[in-house]
Amino acid sequence: MNDVVMESAAYVRKTLRATKRPGITDLLDHMEEVGFFTAPASGGNHLCCDGGLVVHTANVMKLAEKAGKVFFGPEKFKEMRNSIRIVAGLHDLGKCGAWNKVYYAENMIKDGRPTKANPEQRYKRSDGKPFEVNKGLVHIDHPMLSVKEADLYIELTEEEYFAILYHDGMYGSLAYYLKGHERPLQTLLHFADYWSAQFEEMKSLPEPEEEPAAAPDPEPEKEDLPFN
Repeated sequence: MNDVVMESAAYVRKTLRATKRPGITDLLDHMEEVGFFTAPASGGNHLCCDGGLVVHTANVMKLAEKAGKVFFGPEKFKEMRNSIRIVAGLHDLGKCGAWNKVYYAENMIKDGRPTKANPEQRYKRSDGKPFEVNKGLVHIDHPMLSVKEADLYIELTEEEYFAILYHDGMYGSLAYYLKGHERPLQTLLHFADYWSAQFEEMKSLPEPEEEPAAAPDPEPEKEDLPFN
């Protein structure tokens, strides 16, 4: 597994466990089973690659906490910290799918043309759009699937449920119902999600940061030579 994916997965697990929300360990086990830590974050946009979803989730969690400290101030942020972690960590849980069906399936395209020598059509995963929404899944947007899957193991507060459901803001399918009803937690989540996806993340995983080279040991000071 890519180092960035491993680090992101460890961060998501550790941070969600730190909320001590009843049922969170069982939910994390479920996330492992349904492929949360290996799924892509999108079909052909940000982090549309294996492991992209957990990297995106870690990015959103970190940014939401940083922004939350500024937006809400120290005292209010302390009260909201666990909710911020919960909604940021689970906002895209539905991108793993539901009812034993994946949300994103590999987008397989034709690989060349059959020939007399090789008459069987070959296929490969598209480079431009490696994944597509599973055609075998009834059309239910991923925020709805996210709250459904989370609800199986933990109890979301009203604000958390709302924040996850409307985290796509005015870009989501529920935009008509959101207009004029925005909430602080939901808006914070939308900001962190949108900023990460649009301005920080590329299609592929970032390269792991290299450890800075160790500075060479300083040369010992030369002793002063005695004058003759």
